[in-house]
Amino acid sequence: MSEAFIYDACRTPRGKGRADGALHEVSAVALSARLLNAVRERNGLEGHALEDVIWGNATQVGEQGGCLARSAVLLSDLDERIPGLSINRFCASGMEAVNLAANQVRGGAGHGYIAGGVEMMSRVAMGSDGAAIAVDPSLAMKTCFVPQGISADIIATEYGFSRAEADALAAESQRRAAQAWAEGRFARAIVPVRDQNGLTILARDEYMRPETTEESLGALKPAFKDMGEVMPGFDKVAMLKYPHLSHIEHIHHAGNSSGIVDGAAAVLVGDAAFGRAHGLKPRARIRATAKIGTDPTIMLTGPVPVTEKILRDSGMAIGDIDLFEVNEAFAAVVLRFMQAFGVSPDVVNVNGGAIAMGHPLGASGAIIIGTLLDELERRDLSTGLATLCVASGMGAATIIERV
Repeated sequence: MSEAFIYDACRTPRGKGRADGALHEVSAVALSARLLNAVRERNGLEGHALEDVIWGNATQVGEQGGCLARSAVLLSDLDERIPGLSINRFCASGMEAVNLAANQVRGGAGHGYIAGGVEMMSRVAMGSDGAAIAVDPSLAMKTCFVPQGISADIIATEYGFSRAEADALAAESQRRAAQAWAEGRFARAIVPVRDQNGLTILARDEYMRPETTEESLGALKPAFKDMGEVMPGFDKVAMLKYPHLSHIEHIHHAGNSSGIVDGAAAVLVGDAAFGRAHGLKPRARIRATAKIGTDPTIMLTGPVPVTEKILRDSGMAIGDIDLFEVNEAFAAVVLRFMQAFGVSPDVVNVNGGAIAMGHPLGASGAIIIGTLLDELERRDLSTGLATLCVASGMGAATIIERV
């Protein structure tokens, strides 16, 4: 099989996912098209240079509905003969797009792809597509469905993580993100968003709160306590699945959970022939990909079994990995990953994560792959693993190795 290489990775800054956020005026298709144009311009891609654009987004309804990937191609300056494929693996959509592109290249189905994703959470609300697992009683009852915040609190309860540990991780995420921006670590990847007049709308992540401390986080009330304990009483639903738990410890709040934001990210994936044809030097090879299904009630534990699977499939051990990106959906997700593998916090999310900078659902998987690659290069390290938990109980992972 052909090897699949990463030639480029870029992203937009992340804007607050509210009506007063900097990117609220930009539609998902417009933001996607601008990023596709950036990949085209950065890499000199002319004509019918790509086999496909594979684009993920989690809430595929309204202006994010239809085949958003194809719409973005048509709005962009890419050749109209390039098709588009929209995919949805919830929070891992952007990563799954990259993994799918890599495996298409490996299998000989084309030489080059742009893969990534977008989510405009200020314009298309999370859950507005009416996912069956949340709204169909027969499925919700079968799976003991609870909202993700409750799932995160179940993880904290089941694996013994305290509020103080979660808040410490969150404060450190903010500190690391602020330092990364101050030192220009994201400079190569960031594509500023400009309006039709060329004026910059957003040039840096907008959601960050660098003044955050463990003390300030300690003043916040648990966000999911009432829905768990009072109405509609999701704790009781969870304990049908986990009767050994006497209660659910509610430790998560807005400050130690991922932020709702707008954003997009793209990765240019191709084989060696693609690089030669366009005069591009590969930055890394995609060494392995994996996905897995997990318990849909606790929902967010996927990074552990999918990492076990990808290491097993690739013949690697956890010690072979230099750096890790574990999407910070909730603090307990990252704490559980480090606990399960005995991994030092010093090599996990070293530039901060979604708690500090936000989690644009369909884009996050591609964002963390690009962040991982940039940091491997900055530190002159070899191998990195990126992974995400996924709604409904799934996990996804990618291992990249610098060329």
